[in-house]
Amino acid sequence: MNRRMGTVSKIDMTRKTSRMGGWTVTEVCVVVAVLGAIAAVVMWPKNYVGDGRRSPANACIVNLRFIDSAKERWYNELHKQLTDIPTANDLQPYLSLAPGQKEGELPFCPSDPKHTFDTSYSINNVQTKPACKINPARHSLP
Repeated sequence: MNRRMGTVSKIDMTRKTSRMGGWTVTEVCVVVAVLGAIAAVVMWPKNYVGDGRRSPANACIVNLRFIDSAKERWYNELHKQLTDIPTANDLQPYLSLAPGQKEGELPFCPSDPKHTFDTSYSINNVQTKPACKINPARHSLP
């Protein structure tokens, strides 16, 4: 305040308004971003946290889906009957696209201590879904 004149100058007005309380838009954006990041970490599903591997039950169900899809493709390409049962060797060319499988390798249930296709899965006929031999109650197609 200009003491000589008893009036308020523009400089005094800007100083006074800059000292007023409140949040700037930038501060609000930073706070919202930080809170959003914290909320995302807290609410992130547990399936996506960790080393990125699926649970054994989920991995087995994915394998069962690939086996079922391979059976369907085998049935359609070779004009088989619904009661025909393919062998593991019949399905092998159709299972080469399964994730995590090497070329020519058949999948197995992660819970299977022998890690072989034959001890892990029952292929069944074309109209029946494949089944897990290790844990059929928890590892099954819906």
